[in-house]
Amino acid sequence: MLAHVIESRDILRVENLSKDYPIRGGVLGRVTERIKAVKNVSFNVKKGETFSIVGESGCGKSTTGMCILRLIEATSGRVYLNEKDIFKLNKFQMKNVRSDIQIIFQDPYSSLNPKLTIRKILREPLIINGYGTKSEIDEKIISILEMVGLGAHHLDRYPHEFSGGQRQRIGIARALLLDPQLIICDEPVSALDVSIQSQLLNLLQDLQEKLDLTYVFISHDLSVVQHISDRVAVMYLGEIVEMGPSKEIFDNPKHPYTKALLSSVPKVNEQVRRIQKRIILDGDVPSPKNPPSGCTFHTRCPFAEDICTKFAPEKSNINKDHTVSCHLVENGDII
Repeated sequence: MLAHVIESRDILRVENLSKDYPIRGGVLGRVTERIKAVKNVSFNVKKGETFSIVGESGCGKSTTGMCILRLIEATSGRVYLNEKDIFKLNKFQMKNVRSDIQIIFQDPYSSLNPKLTIRKILREPLIINGYGTKSEIDEKIISILEMVGLGAHHLDRYPHEFSGGQRQRIGIARALLLDPQLIICDEPVSALDVSIQSQLLNLLQDLQEKLDLTYVFISHDLSVVQHISDRVAVMYLGEIVEMGPSKEIFDNPKHPYTKALLSSVPKVNEQVRRIQKRIILDGDVPSPKNPPSGCTFHTRCPFAEDICTKFAPEKSNINKDHTVSCHLVENGDII
C-alpha cells in the first residue's frame, strides 16, 4: 500500500445518519410500515485517508454513501463536509459543493450513457460547471484520461466499444474532472475480473497519492478492503457494529460478526485463521422491515446470550480508535 499523507483534520463527519423507506398499503396508500435501511450511523473521515465500509449485501453501506452525496435524502442525521452541514444546503448551494465530492459507481456498464461518446460524457460536468472554452475543456479531459491510462484516441468511441476495466477507468476519470477532495467508491471493482481489480486498485492508490484524494470505499470484499484501507467500519443490518484501524480489524477483530466475515474468506488473514476456527453463521440477514429485538445480530450469533435478545448493545471502546457494539465484549475480549 502506498504511504500517503493523512492529515489530522476531518474532511467528512457523519453524525447519527438514518434512512427509512416507507411502505404504503391499503386503499388510501397510507404509510403502514418503515424499512430502516440505515440506523444512527456515525463516523469521521480524515483528509487523505481511505475509510472503508464493509458488510453483506443489504446491510446499508451503499445507502449510506448515497445519503452522504444527497443522491437520496436521509431521514435524519447530519453530514459535514469541511465543517459545512450539507444537509442544510439548498439545491443551488449544493451544486457548488458537488465538485468537492464525487462518486465512482459499481457497474461500469450501466453508469455510462450508451448513446454518448466518451468526449460528450466527460464534457458534460465541465460545461455544467462553466469550466472554460471548448478547447480548454478538451485539454482537461485528455489530461485526466491519460492519468487513468487512456488517451485522446478514445474520445470519440462509445461505451460499448470498451472493456469493463476500461469503462471503469472512464468512470474514475469522470469523478476526477472537477478536482474533488472526497470520492465515494461504491464497490468500484466488484463487477470486474480479479486481474483487472488489482490494476484499478493500484490506480486508485496512485491517484490518491498524486492528487491528495480522500476515499470512502464501500465493499463486501474483505481482501480488497484489507489492501486499500486505513480504517474500516463493519456494518450489519444498517448499523456499524465495529470500527477501527484496518490492521486492528483484520488482526484483532472483536465483534462475532467481524470474526465470522474474516473466517469465511480464504487467506484474508492467516493470523486470525490460525487462532480461530471458521465461524459459520446460521440463516440469512434478517429483513430490515422486521429487525430482531435487542442486538440485531443475536439471531445468527454463535455466542448470543439472554441479554442479547432484550437490549441493544452500547458502543464500547477497545482503545482510542477501535470501537465495538457487543454485550459480550469485556476488556476487549469475547467472553
